[in-house]
Amino acid sequence: MKRKPRAPRRVNKSTNVAPRKKPAQSREAAVASLHPAEQYVADVLAGRVPACKGIRLSCERHLRDLADGARRGLHFDRAAAQHALDFFPLLRHSKGRKWANKVFILEPWQQFLTWVLFGWMRADGTRRFRVAYIEIPRKNGKSTLLAGDGLYLTFADGEPGAEVYCVATKKDQARIVFSEAVRMRDKSPALSKHIVKFRDNLNHPGSSSKMEPLGADEDTLDGLNISGALVDELHAHKSRKLWDVIDTATGARTQPLIIAITTAGYDRESICWREHEYGIRILEEIIEDDTYFVFIAALDDPNKWEEENEWAKCNPNFGISVDIDDLRRKAHKAKQQPAALNAFLRLHLNVWTQQETRIIPMEQWAQCTGFDVYPNPKTAPHPRALRSELEERLLGRTCFAGLDLASKWDIASFVKLFPPTDDLPLWIVLPEFWIPYDRVEERVKRDRVPYDVWIREGWLRATEGNVIDYGAIREKILRDRVLYEIRELAFDSWGATQIVSELIAEGVECVEFVQGMKSFAEPMREIIALVYSKKLAHLGNPILRWMASNLVATQDPAGNMKPDKSKSSEKIDGIVATLMALGRAIANPDLDSGAPVVFTI
Repeated sequence: MKRKPRAPRRVNKSTNVAPRKKPAQSREAAVASLHPAEQYVADVLAGRVPACKGIRLSCERHLRDLADGARRGLHFDRAAAQHALDFFPLLRHSKGRKWANKVFILEPWQQFLTWVLFGWMRADGTRRFRVAYIEIPRKNGKSTLLAGDGLYLTFADGEPGAEVYCVATKKDQARIVFSEAVRMRDKSPALSKHIVKFRDNLNHPGSSSKMEPLGADEDTLDGLNISGALVDELHAHKSRKLWDVIDTATGARTQPLIIAITTAGYDRESICWREHEYGIRILEEIIEDDTYFVFIAALDDPNKWEEENEWAKCNPNFGISVDIDDLRRKAHKAKQQPAALNAFLRLHLNVWTQQETRIIPMEQWAQCTGFDVYPNPKTAPHPRALRSELEERLLGRTCFAGLDLASKWDIASFVKLFPPTDDLPLWIVLPEFWIPYDRVEERVKRDRVPYDVWIREGWLRATEGNVIDYGAIREKILRDRVLYEIRELAFDSWGATQIVSELIAEGVECVEFVQGMKSFAEPMREIIALVYSKKLAHLGNPILRWMASNLVATQDPAGNMKPDKSKSSEKIDGIVATLMALGRAIANPDLDSGAPVVFTI
């Protein structure tokens, strides 16, 4: 058997950077030792390194992908990851009495970012990630790390004619990262020999590669052929125009990379908030996007902002570039001057200061699949098969239903809610969703929500045309009325007059559910209790999970809550329909069999 030829050693001609050779070691030593980036993952997940939820989820995602990424055509290239890491010791810090002129040695968390970002590959050998969203508090070395990444992408990534831009809302702001890159070039003998410097340009003539600052206030943004973009402080972008220009301008490149590093903001209508929410959903496995890297370091509980041990969890450079005495001083000021609290929360603990709290905790929601109706949950079928099986078991059972039609061009939701019985002691949710077929592609691109995948997998029905066919919904309700005893159908009167009139004419008991605090207060309390006590079974429905993650509520002084569609980041109609059905079940405690049992914690 012929030995497989050794892969050629990767060397970039412009900077002569190559992976370091590893010393020979025994097999036992090799097994026992971990790369510093891998050690960081192990330490975070073992609790040896303080880390917030967002950091832990990022580490868990990496391990999960190592286990099953091959099924999606992904593989991890340790040599490529190490090549990127080996570039940084060529650089030197330029600012501060403590750091100036010292070699840029990446901290373990920075090694993890670089290792994962540049090590993951697609089946065709190109880099996996196309966008990196990194959200960390101030003083954690954002601009320095971003400048180093930019120099690597421009001059050591092997991209012919690389065009890398430092991007900000104004060119002067864009020069902050660019100027840091220039200073790094000046202090590096390896780079200064090969890279030519002009006022707003670093370039390597041999490879026709360049790095420049770019602001939204440029006269023209046409003609860009971007291989890399470094977006500093994305929260300051008032619109998504520049982001979209950059994204569009990467189309001709085989492995472009947009890196956005930012602190938290406060505008929930901003592009930064959109990217933040998208990243959270990826980390929480609500949606899947193998092209999008996420690292979010933020205080888990804003109520614990005075606890110093919590500061370390969301400041990965805590005790290095983040000074604890400085944080103590600012925390003391925030206590004395409440107006300073939001600035402390946002800038130093990475809390979105106008962020509304999600009502349903997704960790608990994930434990409410209903798989525990099986003696051995490991033998439970796929969610679609589980739903089909339970639909059979529930034939003839009493249920309550909720109907939220939203608008004819959006998502419509019809939910059946089955109260617990002796043989099925859970509240079982069977939701149905519709969307107009002609709007699917537009919604997928605009909202980056996998409507097309949900249609293929059978979770979402697409009706012909550019508006929902309410007739299809009516027919589904009438079919279900034959299969199950729908005691009441709760509906939102907005836009439902015609279909409700038709259902009433067919003998369906329809009850208007007023969309106010009084109607929703009790079912809101109960659904939270059911989720925490694991007495709700949603059967792993991905659309309902997505909507649950979007739910934001308005609260009155007495603590009563109701869903707030205007504040929720995306669609919540399926959860609203579930709440309406639960509200009617609570109002009917006198069922002959399978009477609702409200679980309270």
